Amino acid sequence: MSEQLTFEEKLQQLETIVSQLEKGDRPLETALVDFQTGVGLVKDLQKTLKNAEETLAKVMDNNGELSDLELTND
Repeated sequence: MSEQLTFEEKLQQLETIVSQLEKGDRPLETALVDFQTGVGLVKDLQKTLKNAEETLAKVMDNNGELSDLELTND
């Protein structure tokens, strides 16, 4: 499975895992594997969100350079 999942696909996969774990009817071994997969998905999703946040916190100046966004209360 070398294809890269989108943010939305990872989120859906995490939601499915959480739903299955909440039911409580999975064997312990399967639940542990699901939990580990879920933790990995959470880390990936958090990284993606952090990168998006950092990108959105920058603006393009007149020279085409990225610079930090300066917020003002004018």
